[in-house]
Amino acid sequence: MSRVGEPLAPADEVRPLAQTQKSLRKREAILRAAIEIINAKGFAAATMTDIAAALDLRDAALYYYFPNKQALAFAGHHQSLDRFEAILLAVDAGGGKGLCKLRRLFRAVLDDAVDNGPQLYFGDNSYLDDGQRQAIETRTADLRQTLERFLEEGVADGTIAPCEPPLVVQLLVGMLIWLVKWTPQTPGLTNERLLEAIEAMALRGLARV
Repeated sequence: MSRVGEPLAPADEVRPLAQTQKSLRKREAILRAAIEIINAKGFAAATMTDIAAALDLRDAALYYYFPNKQALAFAGHHQSLDRFEAILLAVDAGGGKGLCKLRRLFRAVLDDAVDNGPQLYFGDNSYLDDGQRQAIETRTADLRQTLERFLEEGVADGTIAPCEPPLVVQLLVGMLIWLVKWTPQTPGLTNERLLEAIEAMALRGLARV
């Protein structure tokens, strides 16, 4: 509604914005359904028909947004990495010592999975073409460097025991990959229980006594 004295916006200026927002919401819903189904079935077994059926859509609706299953999976990888990168940046901006950052990271990743669904299992991108795979691996390497820095900071500030950050990050990323893949789909599994297990299995082992 416009204020008194302001000209009304032409209808053809309002509709495209509404249509764009609706289109973005539908695209996000398609990505979420695709991630859940690809995680559960694997890329080869998942079909566009499966994904469309999960949303009560016709296959043609998916092809309006994505030309094929590979393009849909590629977009799913990027969306998952966008979410993970946003969490890393927020944790880093919050400051604190190295071990504290790791604790906040795990909490934020688990909370994000509850709120937004699982992330695509980015431990496997073999079904992407060479260019897509390189793009995902480049982004993943950048995120690993940030995690390595958290560990290096923790060693320097005395909260983390001396370790090999690249090796420890590989282990932590492997754990995170499986957590964001399966946690939202496991009935009765709460973030608090998971965080207690992570603390006992990983973070106490890293903590400098």
